[in-house]
Amino acid sequence: MSHSLGVRMSESSAWPVWTATAAWITVAVYIPWPRACAQCRISRVHTQEIDVATPDGAMSAYEIIPDGERQCPAIVFLMDGLGYRAGLKTMAERLASHGYHVLLPDLYHRVGKHVHFEPVVMTQPEKLAELRKLMGNLTPDMLMSDVAACLDLLASRANVDATRVGAVGYCMGGRNAFIAATRFPDRLRATASIHPGGIVTAAPASPHLLAGTAQARMYFGIAKDDASFTKEQAETLEQTLAALGKRYQIEHYQARHGWAVIDTPVYDAAEAERHWKAILALFAEELGA
Repeated sequence: MSHSLGVRMSESSAWPVWTATAAWITVAVYIPWPRACAQCRISRVHTQEIDVATPDGAMSAYEIIPDGERQCPAIVFLMDGLGYRAGLKTMAERLASHGYHVLLPDLYHRVGKHVHFEPVVMTQPEKLAELRKLMGNLTPDMLMSDVAACLDLLASRANVDATRVGAVGYCMGGRNAFIAATRFPDRLRATASIHPGGIVTAAPASPHLLAGTAQARMYFGIAKDDASFTKEQAETLEQTLAALGKRYQIEHYQARHGWAVIDTPVYDAAEAERHWKAILALFAEELGA
């Protein structure tokens, strides 16, 4: 794949601005100098904003690339219902700092560029209804076409080992990570669904009924008192996965839906660290780093 690549210095910043064009993707990115992360296992990553080609148009994504020449595993980081924003980028950077090439796509790209809600809407019923309507307008086929585009992009990166790819998601992203495991069994080796919702429903096409195709090792972190993933639904999921002989782990957290995402009103630092320990162990064991 050939690129036309140029660089210039921004007058307002000490950071270079790169542009690249390829047959299937056009990129305009801002790449900061390598920087250290306060909670890193390795010390330096590069970040860039890119546009990923999808059947429904360009999709923004935040790409985090660990330093080094060797091939590394990759993880697709699937956003929560609040949307593509700084808090998720910080979390994706922390994940990348452990040796993973991470891609965080903007799954609301069909509505507009970088559409997101402020986390305070979790306490505002009217705004929360708007958020849920936006989430509800995205079909699994739409979202999985976005995931497929992310997997294709990662496979094109010379530094990525495409045989070692996983996905992690929060809230609606947790549901999407699970669905991706069922849609792309030959491309995902591990998935983590953190305070997910809508995995077990009464619908004939409930996602849990499609679990038979998944080959990934799957982790589920369930929030307490969560109407979108009740204890009964968790039991149904466990019974389904056990009957199918799948590799999975379901853990219940003593925190409310949204606890793991750093900018939410219900963020719980202790339980968030517990989730980091769990997903980092999952990915280390299944993907290596």
